[in-house]
Amino acid sequence: MSFKTIVRELKEMRDVIGSMSRRGVEGKHWRNCTRSSHIAPDVPPLESTTEGRWADLPPELLLDIIRRVEESETSWPARTVVVYCASVCKPWRDITKEIVKTPEECGRLTFPISLKQPGPRDSPIQCYIKRDRATSTFRLYYGLTPSEDESDKLLLASKKIRRATSTEFLISLVADDFSRASSAYVGKLRSNFLGTKFIMYDSQPPNDESFEPNHTRSTRRINTNQISPRLPAYNYNIATITYELNVLRTRGPRRMNCSMHYIPISSIQQGGTAPTPKSFPHSLSSSHSIKQTEKPSHSNSTIKDSLVLKNKSPRWHEQLQCWCLNFKGRVTVASVKNFQLGASVEDCYNVSNEEKDRVILQFGKIGQDIFTMDYGYPLSAFQAFAICLSSFDTKPACE
Repeated sequence: MSFKTIVRELKEMRDVIGSMSRRGVEGKHWRNCTRSSHIAPDVPPLESTTEGRWADLPPELLLDIIRRVEESETSWPARTVVVYCASVCKPWRDITKEIVKTPEECGRLTFPISLKQPGPRDSPIQCYIKRDRATSTFRLYYGLTPSEDESDKLLLASKKIRRATSTEFLISLVADDFSRASSAYVGKLRSNFLGTKFIMYDSQPPNDESFEPNHTRSTRRINTNQISPRLPAYNYNIATITYELNVLRTRGPRRMNCSMHYIPISSIQQGGTAPTPKSFPHSLSSSHSIKQTEKPSHSNSTIKDSLVLKNKSPRWHEQLQCWCLNFKGRVTVASVKNFQLGASVEDCYNVSNEEKDRVILQFGKIGQDIFTMDYGYPLSAFQAFAICLSSFDTKPACE
């Protein structure tokens, strides 16, 4: 059987894969991948799934097939075929996960866990955000600009919820379910009353080390029968975003600082590394009661010299009579929300000048309710999206 024949038959299996996925909760999101633009959650198939004849291929042949498919399909929606390979059966999934590299290594987004992994070092991953004012939702898409056929890859979605003393942005893998009891929930962003300070929460521990939550704070008990078995027990505080006060309105544009609690400043040095999760948390045991809290203790887990990001200072353009930054054509509309973030390493002698000047996250307006977002190492898509969401909150004391 030729390679082209195998690939053709693999594509013909899409309907079969869709029917197999309907057997469980995780299968719901596999079905979303085959019929919509959502990335499928990185979860193993049910044990009861029949593997069929495709599981009996020789490992050497299977490895060669998946490697060729992975190398040939470099962008969405064609890259969906790589996800199809992982959904055929367990042997196919294991080999696919072994071949598919992290965004840092290949600059590609494949499985949902890619959204929690650092972006590439050399060139940024280019995305854009659509805002829906009527529903207070924000959608992050993969690509340069919106396409007319609405076939763009949806990466993450967020819903803005106003409360009496704060604002919350719930972040999910899908655009129609923002419940914390959903397997698609990935984290949230919470502001203070003035909108000058934001706390970024992740649904899973930021690293593989033991992470003991703080049970001394108030908690809310949830019946395990009412939630998904993949629901994380806690929200982990991974970053703090602050905006400087500008009460007298004399300091020009917004000034922001982002303290990434679990990304070491050494990550941007030569040979440095940033936390890179490999998979989503394992299923929680249904035999134990589950508690949820907003602020697990991280005093013993946070790193001492964490990475701090600050916005690049714009220059005043005399002819245009406005503040300007070089967005290299990615931003076309003036807005107070536009910004570029780089590492705050003026006093660090182990970081090259090129790294000091590098833009790690860039965000700006290109149209009515459409914004571009370009991010790179050591930020992940989830972290970059959460930072950009902070710009959408009202800040009367900062501008």
